[in-house]
Amino acid sequence: MRDRPLGLAEQEVVTACRDGWALDVVGAEYLPVGAGSYHWSITDRHGAAWFAKVDDVERDDGFDQLDRAFETTLALHRDAGLDFVLAPVPAADGAVLRRLTSRYALSMFPMIAGTTEGFGPHRREDLPEMIGLLAALHLATPAVAHLAPRADLLLPGRERLLAALGDLDRPWTAGPHAESARRLLVAHAGRIHRWLADFDRLVDAVRDTRTPWVVTHGEPHPGNVLRTAAGLQLIDWGTVQLAPRERDLWMLTSAFTNMIGAGGGADEEALARYAEAGGRPIKPAGIALYRQWWALADVAVYVDDLRRPHGDGEDAAAALTYLTGYLEAR
Repeated sequence: MRDRPLGLAEQEVVTACRDGWALDVVGAEYLPVGAGSYHWSITDRHGAAWFAKVDDVERDDGFDQLDRAFETTLALHRDAGLDFVLAPVPAADGAVLRRLTSRYALSMFPMIAGTTEGFGPHRREDLPEMIGLLAALHLATPAVAHLAPRADLLLPGRERLLAALGDLDRPWTAGPHAESARRLLVAHAGRIHRWLADFDRLVDAVRDTRTPWVVTHGEPHPGNVLRTAAGLQLIDWGTVQLAPRERDLWMLTSAFTNMIGAGGGADEEALARYAEAGGRPIKPAGIALYRQWWALADVAVYVDDLRRPHGDGEDAAAALTYLTGYLEAR
């Protein structure tokens, strides 16, 4: 996130690092990276660096869901022995998530040297290793089946999106980009309703399959893959769930690259490696479902953000840009 979290002082983050993780903090630098969370580089008295992650948990059961996701992530790394899983560092009391305010919560991670490619298609030379990592993750399901959140195949934010679609006959005044968002929805409301109907049909098709669900990362695109000297590591596990395996694998296919207007994607031979590594055959309905889920979930988030009070910062402007891209380019 480019903009800092509203209503949260940096000193509150520093104090939580000291109280929760017993760090003697000597430096804190805000990192305008990623999407959906806020990040700081924290330096302690011994020169060690930490990656502090602040999430907005105000919506729905956000804190409990994120806490369970991070507990699952820690178990995958510690108990299932998946070294490529970058897990949170527990606080002194064992907690993986510490509430800062009624809106924000803090988690801590080791600062690992490496690079990411950003959101987009995977490099073709990385696909074999990525497929191997996802196969190993899915095979680790028994270690966390009792702990991991289970997908409900519902579209997050659907009720708020439908409320917005039902509120198009008067101006939106919550912020500088609200009215532009409303006009976009006026122009494309019919298309959104068709996407929702397609999504519902795909959900029914996936529910009819009897393939066991597995533990999934949920967003294994290159922006969530850290390239290190020891190999690839998967980061940002807030979306971990028990779900159809296609929830991860669709991002290695042309369904993903076509959606974002990029070339590439795994070919049939590359995806066959997943089955050779212990996975099961991929279901086309599952690939189509998660392609539709991703676009609709983004649309729902951007619409909700732009209907809420907002300023003229970079994040709100980006939300309008991305919303426009989905609605006018698909």
